[in-house]
Amino acid sequence: MSNPGSPIATVADYPVEVITGPEFITGSTRMKCGTAQKMIFDIISTTTMIMMGRVRDNKMVHVMLINDKITDRAVRILMEMDGLQDYESAKSLLIEKGSVQAALNALSERESHS
Repeated sequence: MSNPGSPIATVADYPVEVITGPEFITGSTRMKCGTAQKMIFDIISTTTMIMMGRVRDNKMVHVMLINDKITDRAVRILMEMDGLQDYESAKSLLIEKGSVQAALNALSERESHS
């Protein structure tokens, strides 16, 4: 990544070469270069999620509910996006539907049928 013209860059369709310059501490590539690599990966992965439709109004709406922290965040996002007031009802709907996006779609369908 920080080695312009490297053998892998010559065969890559889209080489990513970020020139960070020398490290403050010689041999410590985790400082500037490591930080640059993480930032590039974050930019690419966030852009990919946006392009896949997994982000709505600046919020991740399609996350796997793998632990309490993520589930709580998803419930709060659902409540904020649809104006729901009752945490437990929002959580039940979220768990039933599996994602914020699916829960929002279900709420929209309910509203359109009433």
